[in-house]
Amino acid sequence: MRLEGQVAIVTGAGQGIGEAIALTFAREGAAVVVDDINPKTARKVAKDINERGGTALSIKADVSNVDEVNMLVEKTLDQFKKIDILVNNAGIIKIAPVLELTEADWDDVIDVNVKGQFLCSKTVAKHMTKQKQGKIINIASIGAHVGAPGSAAYAVSKGGILQLTKVLAVEWGKYNINVNVVSPGLTMTVMAEYVTKKLPNLQGIDRVPLRRLAKPEDIADAVLFLASSESDYVTGQEIIVDGGTLVIHPRMVKPTD
Repeated sequence: MRLEGQVAIVTGAGQGIGEAIALTFAREGAAVVVDDINPKTARKVAKDINERGGTALSIKADVSNVDEVNMLVEKTLDQFKKIDILVNNAGIIKIAPVLELTEADWDDVIDVNVKGQFLCSKTVAKHMTKQKQGKIINIASIGAHVGAPGSAAYAVSKGGILQLTKVLAVEWGKYNINVNVVSPGLTMTVMAEYVTKKLPNLQGIDRVPLRRLAKPEDIADAVLFLASSESDYVTGQEIIVDGGTLVIHPRMVKPTD
């Protein structure tokens, strides 16, 4: 097992990509702290892991709140005595044209998506620096690379995550802490359902060379690589998991009727 004996925190792990990452880590031998703002879903995922013979602890923590992040880390250390892996997966999206986007919605997205990853990374790194090792994997999006109507706050937050990843990789490399980022394309999750309803003209599989949307497990597999010893000499890098969406020329896409 690729993560045997490791302890991992996965934020936003109550459903979707976060759930898939938590289940994948547990299957590979890690003890997993399942964090989510929704305690019910977090408990369900942790229960699934424990019933399959793994080890999991569910914790409700708002990643945009420094006190709750401190609590998340303290409870993890109390239970497992160390933290080897952090996956900053928690994220939200608010779809609205800029002229209709409220300041409150902007702040909510930036707080969870960027500030949350900053707070979790900084708090966990205080312990990783003492261990002289650690893996931090941030979750961004291909939305960081392109412009889409209604996605200003989300796109800016994901672009910020790419830059945060690079800075942390540079600052913490001397402590043997690897910091990398995975950017999913459109993935079959509740969030994707929300996005496609809000943006009905969003192109589907016709825009994907592999001709399917990503499954949460596709993203989890990339995160597993970055969490494992196989990526020990990889830091400050982005893995785009989008089935080829960003590399196809727009003129090669047949318009939908």
